[in-house]
Amino acid sequence: MLSYPSVNVLGGGLEKVFGFEDAVPSRGRFTLRFLDPPLEGGIPASDRETSLRLGNPEKSGEALGTYGYTRPIESPIAVYEDGTAAITHRSFGNGNAIAVGLDLGDFLLRGFSQRAETLFRGYVNEYDPASDILMAWLGRVFRENEADAVTLGTVPDGRAFSLLLTHDIDAGPSLKNSLEYARYEKSQGMRGTYFIQTKYLKDWNDAIFLDEEGARDLAALNALGMELGSHSVCHSDVFNTFPLGTGAERYPDYRPFVKDQKTAIGGSVLGELRVSKFLIETLGKAPVVSFRPGHLSNPTCLPQTLWATGHSYCSTVTANESLTHLPFQLNADRDFRAEVPVFEFPITVEDEFPPLTEDRVSAAIELTERIERVGGLYVLLIHTNETGPKLEFEKRLVEAVKEKAWTGSIRDFGDWWVARNAVSADVVPAGRRKTLELTAPLEIEGLSVRVPSRWEWTGSDPVDCATPSGAGVVFLKKIQGTVTLFFRDR
Repeated sequence: MLSYPSVNVLGGGLEKVFGFEDAVPSRGRFTLRFLDPPLEGGIPASDRETSLRLGNPEKSGEALGTYGYTRPIESPIAVYEDGTAAITHRSFGNGNAIAVGLDLGDFLLRGFSQRAETLFRGYVNEYDPASDILMAWLGRVFRENEADAVTLGTVPDGRAFSLLLTHDIDAGPSLKNSLEYARYEKSQGMRGTYFIQTKYLKDWNDAIFLDEEGARDLAALNALGMELGSHSVCHSDVFNTFPLGTGAERYPDYRPFVKDQKTAIGGSVLGELRVSKFLIETLGKAPVVSFRPGHLSNPTCLPQTLWATGHSYCSTVTANESLTHLPFQLNADRDFRAEVPVFEFPITVEDEFPPLTEDRVSAAIELTERIERVGGLYVLLIHTNETGPKLEFEKRLVEAVKEKAWTGSIRDFGDWWVARNAVSADVVPAGRRKTLELTAPLEIEGLSVRVPSRWEWTGSDPVDCATPSGAGVVFLKKIQGTVTLFFRDR
């Protein structure tokens, strides 16, 4: 018998099956706590790896709607602060009936859609993995109760976590300074992402810096092997209020003007995306598929507008406000209905609050140890307005983690993640023999597959497509189409 969690079980004759007396609704429960840490192995669990915030009583008198299960027959998996069970289970032979009193899909989408303002505990530079913890728990239930459970790795080449070095270029000396960061990254065999503001008008923000010299620096960045991304044209703090535009915006007629911090005229969302992309591709001689808005100012229409203008990836929010340290796919209008083929890579650590100085290095390294536990993503944002302490910070972080981290640009990781997202897996049992068929519509290299530890590797078709590990993991080489892995169940 298998175990599959059921969300918002309200009774209706199923109370005995799931092992509780009553389901009591409430918007007054602000914390869900797992009694056993959902993450497996590694360093001791922190409070943020066992507890989820369901609301903030200091900001709102109401939390998310939940059901609390009374008088559970067996010890619950998780509880609320009022003592009622948040997740119950009742054992039946080799399986369990599990009732979850929180709408898991709603919780995840709130983080993915910037609607979790009462749920996260710190805006940036912290570890707040609430959605990752829920997904880790679901994965654990799957592996513990499905005899032939197979899951895909979330980090290329079997590394512990992914490190993406990203830079915002939005001030006078930043474009020239960026070359020093790029030379360092190239010396380490790394490729960073440089988000370029295409500033060709003088306004309240700054003077023009995308001039002839700036164009040469842009091309030099590309020649060093770095990814060039768009950071908008005018870098307005009120980009989120801009009208959509017509789609006919083009250089040099598009002339947005920033009057002060809260006022800009002549700009549009389509104009910021279309014109910036055009200029970078023309002057930098490189395709632009990644975007980050100035000040992380985020229009509601941005997901579908990115898609319409040829962008595939963005880094527009923080990991904490998204409640995840993994990439996620965006929905149109950041709503709950229709996905668009654009993926978000949320920012883990940035350099402004507080500034990047030597005393932040230890905390930044410690944060990687937590992100490892979810096979997560560490996106570092550094503005290249100076090359002193900030560049030294990057060097010390890279030196500390380079042996265990996969590193690359947003486009590099994005292409890998999109290919991984398309992979399907099918287990075909035949007695003690297990056949795992993996279908990859897009070419992918360095994908790991976790299989039951009792499975013994016997071969593959093609014969050289994969390498087994003794820890119940198989590493795939470059594949596309269908590959077959063979095992014997011990």
